Amino acid sequence: DWVQAPLDPAVRAVLVGFDEHFSYAKLCQALRYLLRGGPDCLLVGTNRDHQLPLEGGAAIPGTGCLVKAVETAAQREAFIVGKPNSFMFDCVASEFNVDPTRTIMVGDRLDTDILMGNNCHLTTLLTLTGVTTLDEVRGHQDSDCPARNRLVPDYYVDSIADLLQVLGE
Repeated sequence: DWVQAPLDPAVRAVLVGFDEHFSYAKLCQALRYLLRGGPDCLLVGTNRDHQLPLEGGAAIPGTGCLVKAVETAAQREAFIVGKPNSFMFDCVASEFNVDPTRTIMVGDRLDTDILMGNNCHLTTLLTLTGVTTLDEVRGHQDSDCPARNRLVPDYYVDSIADLLQVLGE
């Protein structure tokens, strides 16, 4: 049945985002659209987060797992519009005349939030309430690898509450 399901002729892109109801049938449908449209059918992913942290150290699979499933089936790479790609920031900055020298990226992940901030030449602030530890930051900071150095934030705080307190002063 999955191979026989009708395809909408107007579809020219497959967007992969967080979907708690992701299924084999959806994967088949995405592949059919991508095969039918060839390179003219865009494959777009929202982000590559491999895990989403939960309280108590637990985690669930992130959108990156779903993106990777479609990429594997289609044998091509998705264009990622979310972090760490600069696409999202570039759109916002051009629409609202944002000055990168007066903008700070605040986040709890080195591989998405901080990397995007550094890719966009923003000041970066890491909150240690998410998935990243200070030991990880130090490891990247002490590395001779330029790619790892791009994961180092300009500043860090233990909690976003620390930043709110400073902003209130």
